[in-house]
Amino acid sequence: MATQTGMATQTRDTRDGEPAAGGTGEIARDMGEIARSTDEIFGQLTERPAEPLLDTKVASGEPAGTGAGTGAGTGDDGRARGGGAPAKAERSPNVRWERETITRGERWAALGLTGATVWLTGLPAAGKSTIGRAIEERLVRAGRPAYLLDGDNLRHGLNGDLGFDECSRAENVRRTAHVARLLAECGAVALVSLVSPYAADRELAATLHAEQELPFLEVFVGTSLEQCERRDPKGLYARARSGELQGLTGVGAPYEAPIAPGVVVGAPGEAIEAAVDRVLEALAARGSTA
Repeated sequence: MATQTGMATQTRDTRDGEPAAGGTGEIARDMGEIARSTDEIFGQLTERPAEPLLDTKVASGEPAGTGAGTGAGTGDDGRARGGGAPAKAERSPNVRWERETITRGERWAALGLTGATVWLTGLPAAGKSTIGRAIEERLVRAGRPAYLLDGDNLRHGLNGDLGFDECSRAENVRRTAHVARLLAECGAVALVSLVSPYAADRELAATLHAEQELPFLEVFVGTSLEQCERRDPKGLYARARSGELQGLTGVGAPYEAPIAPGVVVGAPGEAIEAAVDRVLEALAARGSTA
C-alpha cells in the first residue's frame, strides 16, 4: 500500500512539471520499491501454471466436467445436469464454457420460478402467435416471467439473414431453440411461435432442452389448411396460389405435423382461452407451475 501511495502522490505532484516535495532522492527510492514490487508480482504470475485457452474435453465434443461452480454435472448417459455446458452442441473453435457460480436450482429457488419452453408449431395463419400472446399475457399477469419468441419478429433481427429454403428453416429453428433454452434456464417461460415445418428440426429443439433437463412442451396448432387459407391475414396464401410466392408451407413446401405433440389446439370452435387453459395444464404436468 505504501508503494501505491507513493506512486499516486508522485503522479499527482508532477503532472504540472513540478518535482514531488520529497526531492529526487525520495523519488528514486520510491521507484526502486515499485520496480521490486513489480518483479515480485510478475514472478508470482510466472510460477502459476498457464490456464489453457481451450477446454480439451469441450474441444473433443465431450461434456464439460463437474467441477465446482459448473451448475451441472453429467449423468451416466453423458447429458449435462441442471445447467452448465451443453452435452453436445455446435461451438466455435478456441472457446470453452464459462462455468456458472450460481446453479439453476439456486437461481430458481431464489426467484421462486421454474423455467420451461412451449413450442407452438403449425401452418401459417394457424393462430400460433395469437395463442402464444394469450399464454404470455396470462402468465405475466399472474406474476410469471414469460416471453413470446415470434417467428416473424425474430426475422427482423436475429434470423433476418435467413431465407425460407429447407436449410434456412433448419437454422431458424436451431437459433430460436437456443434462445428459448436460455430463457427457460433463467426461470422464464419461453413461448415459441414458429411454423417449424420439419419434424427433425423440432426434435432438435426438444433434444436441446432434454440435454439440460428443461421442460419442453410441443403444442400443435392444428388449424386446417382450408381454415388458414380463409383467414390469410398477410395474403400469403393468395400470393402462393397465384404463383407470385414460392415455397409457402402448406402450398409450395411441406408441413410435417407432429406425431405425438404434448397438446393439440386449434379445433374448430375452440376458444382461445380454452386453448390457453389446456396448454398451461400440460405445462404444469411437466413440472412448470402456472
